[in-house]
Amino acid sequence: RAALRPPLAACVRSNSNRAAVSHLHRQLYGRLYPVLLVNTDGSTVRLRYREPKRILMLPLDSSTLPEAERKARLRRHFPSKPKAKEEETFEGIDLDTYKKFWKK
Repeated sequence: RAALRPPLAACVRSNSNRAAVSHLHRQLYGRLYPVLLVNTDGSTVRLRYREPKRILMLPLDSSTLPEAERKARLRRHFPSKPKAKEEETFEGIDLDTYKKFWKK
């Protein structure tokens, strides 16, 4: 009989502690939750939402922005590749100025 029982690790209990470890595995929630909605202009509104979240942010419509601000936002989101630095050469350096640092 002991061989027919599954090991303890295979036993899954669906209780309140399971939701504390990860997110709730539901498609539909039974109530509405208080959420902070952030508009594109920065104003905020408290409302009731069907999923338990803290903040909802509305997407910004880039077609309404001025051209300079739109390009600045694109540059922030997609930064350019770092430029390769030029290597230093010792051709233009006067070695006599550093003679005092050499060991004799």
